[in-house]
Amino acid sequence: MTAPALDLVGIAKSFGPVQANRDVDLSVAAGTIHGIVGENGAGKSTLMSIVYGFYEADAGEIRVKGRPVRIASSRDSIRHGIGMVHQHFMLVDTLSVLDNVMLGAEGGPLLRRGAAGIRARMAGLARDYGLAVDPDARVGDLGVGLQQRVEIVKALLRGADVLILDEPTAVLTPAEADGLFDMLRTLRRQGVTVVLITHKLREIMAVTDRVSVMRRGTIVETVDTAATTPARLADAMVGRRVALTVARSPARPGPPRLEARNVTAIDAHGVKLLDDVSFTLHAGEIAGLAGVAGNGQSELLEVLAGLRPLAGGEILIDGRPVAPADRAPRALGRLGLVHIPEDRHRMGLVTAFEAAESAILGIHREPRFGRGPFLSRRAVLGDMARKMADYDVRPAAPRLKTANFSGGNQQKIVLAREMEREPRIVLCGQPTRGVDIGAIEFIHRRLVALRDRGVAILVVSVELDEVLALGDLILVMCGGRITGRRRPPPGAADDPAIVSALGLMMAGVEDGTAGAAEP
Repeated sequence: MTAPALDLVGIAKSFGPVQANRDVDLSVAAGTIHGIVGENGAGKSTLMSIVYGFYEADAGEIRVKGRPVRIASSRDSIRHGIGMVHQHFMLVDTLSVLDNVMLGAEGGPLLRRGAAGIRARMAGLARDYGLAVDPDARVGDLGVGLQQRVEIVKALLRGADVLILDEPTAVLTPAEADGLFDMLRTLRRQGVTVVLITHKLREIMAVTDRVSVMRRGTIVETVDTAATTPARLADAMVGRRVALTVARSPARPGPPRLEARNVTAIDAHGVKLLDDVSFTLHAGEIAGLAGVAGNGQSELLEVLAGLRPLAGGEILIDGRPVAPADRAPRALGRLGLVHIPEDRHRMGLVTAFEAAESAILGIHREPRFGRGPFLSRRAVLGDMARKMADYDVRPAAPRLKTANFSGGNQQKIVLAREMEREPRIVLCGQPTRGVDIGAIEFIHRRLVALRDRGVAILVVSVELDEVLALGDLILVMCGGRITGRRRPPPGAADDPAIVSALGLMMAGVEDGTAGAAEP
């Protein structure tokens, strides 16, 4: 019998009082796609970071192709044929694709000779695996799908026959994700072993051969993918029965809360980003904004949140135009508008801060946190302890650096900060990006609870299922314009006709109601 490509035996790892991995046993068969699922903070990324040499295990053994090995650094991992593509890419935006691929593998002091060899091998990967990418393109000019391809090319050119992908679709559009999965199937046919870390059960069912479930630092179940279901995996991840769709009563919309009238925005080069966008968001309803990434959804959120200037049109809150002096985020906050940004690292958190400090960003001047310029440490830590309990942030450690929390728990910190401000309008960008199934259920319930209290909510998501699950009103954007709007019936996510119609609008086919007044 062929030895497993990768064997982990009794792996344990702690960070101070936090036990990230506990007695983990995992066997990955050669030439398969093996999925690893679990809640945020379950230990998935830590386990694979041990395999890749970012951390060294406190106990246990790693075997590669049946042989025990010691992996103390990424160099050791690469030498044993293991490559890893991280959720946040390790690329230098200002360098070319070729330069990025060569970093650390220059092939000697004569860079021209090394570059020629890399070009030839990249052409071979394009031919054999469909991994075509322009070696002379500047990485910063590439879309995220192509940047991810560069990371895969880097790993394969270093001799990887075990490829670890950590949340690879977190920043991809549905079409880019489908392309990635086709690529992974090709790699599998060529004998490459793939370990896929993801929280998206639909992806696990679509592309993996076998799946392991992690919970609280250990593996609780490993099964053939064909022998399980999404519901069973979700229950195993969380340790209880999980609702895969949020239960909600019909919306009872109140008066208009937020209105955009003929909103236009342009960039620094004069390119129009938003073109005559109009819609109305009522109290007590969720509007879901759908569209392929890059079609104006992010820019619309930034305009509404006061982060990008208006080039034309107007924005109204409670029927009154927002004056230019009130367009700053802090002034909008006083009007009851809060913003949960799409990119929590760039706009929502300071990862070098303690969690308690990140949880008061923008609200630190409130009297409950201190007097004048002086913060009350006791008040700040007490506030964070309460938020951690209410929002199930793990670990419940207010003084832990924000960077040391998993992505889903970082998202909960942002949500707790903004949702606890008693908002009247919530602008929510990609609320569950990089978040596990249990946290998705939690976040969706919180949003619906706010809606039921009369809050007006705009949700932007590249996940059409999420837009349909939450939206009382669906708005579709393409090319900076509203191309359609719908009020979907219950269960719309399972209706192929509705999904197809929305897909056409996302491609720019207007449905005839794009400029219509709200029903």
